[in-house]
Amino acid sequence: MVSREPALNELIVYLDRQRRALDGKGSQGVTLRFSRRRLADVRAGFADTLLRGERQLHKLCELFAESLLESQFKLSSTVFGRNPATGERFVLVRDLSREELYARTDLDLGNAQLERLRLAGGHGWHQPELVANFVDYEALAANAAGVHRVVSRIKAEEEIWNKVADEIFGLDSLVERDKQLRHLSSYVKDVFGVKIVVADVAHARRVQALLERLEWTPLQLRRHGIAEPAACDDVDRSAPSRLHIVEVKDYLDGDEIKASGWQAIKSVVRWSGVPFEIQVQTLRNHYLERSLIAAESHEEFKARREALRNDVARRVPLFGYYRDLLHWLFCSPEAQPPSHPQVLLDLRP
Repeated sequence: MVSREPALNELIVYLDRQRRALDGKGSQGVTLRFSRRRLADVRAGFADTLLRGERQLHKLCELFAESLLESQFKLSSTVFGRNPATGERFVLVRDLSREELYARTDLDLGNAQLERLRLAGGHGWHQPELVANFVDYEALAANAAGVHRVVSRIKAEEEIWNKVADEIFGLDSLVERDKQLRHLSSYVKDVFGVKIVVADVAHARRVQALLERLEWTPLQLRRHGIAEPAACDDVDRSAPSRLHIVEVKDYLDGDEIKASGWQAIKSVVRWSGVPFEIQVQTLRNHYLERSLIAAESHEEFKARREALRNDVARRVPLFGYYRDLLHWLFCSPEAQPPSHPQVLLDLRP
């Protein structure tokens, strides 16, 4: 979780330093000192960091729309909602302007549509719950790449205390190192995701090859408000002129198809200094996936992801304490704080 926010970075570095002190041999304990005012700055900084990441995601999708959809596309917001009284789900789609896209967070876009609705059920009217939401760049004409749409989604919605605890303890690394936890590693997700939807498997492979060699000119970057660094070379992973591939996994056919039947080519890339997950999937798989999105499956996934953290907390008790500590600091500082035999808390105005 790379941040340019001083308050957020300061907190992460401070907690990490104290965690290392507690881990040190012969540690007699530590005192954690916090300022409520500074914590408010941290919360604001964290939100701003996510918003900037979302903006980078939107800019990347705009570049894909220009290169793959040949700038012929319609921008829309797709929201999956659920009636809390009946459990029934529904889909809302509405056109979206570029100004709206950049003015609100991904979560706000989804909730804004649902806040205007009330659904009948049980003994009254209910505000629907958000299950999932996407931003779609839908092709308005056939294109040489055979791409039907580009879809963006902010994939991680963990609360701030979970994200900070994950960062401090390197949750991904903990899972990968521990053979008993490794089977749960699929529930540790990247934050920003892009899906590129094509007609069939053959088109998917061609588009994947295109992505790996795709480059944008300085003119294209400027057109989307993206500054080209003054000096970049081919190994500079911050350069926005191309995608920098970290890994590629092909789940389109054969033994690599996941047990769920999900099919795609999944890449982890860095672009303009930000990590993204890009999936190239067929139109059939895309619609099947969307038809299966329901509140129950979403909640089950979140429960499994939380189970991963609970397993880590049992094996690394300090991780569990830090998670509880951050929840207390950010959400209920007036409540009784969590305790640890080697930690003394000092909370000031």
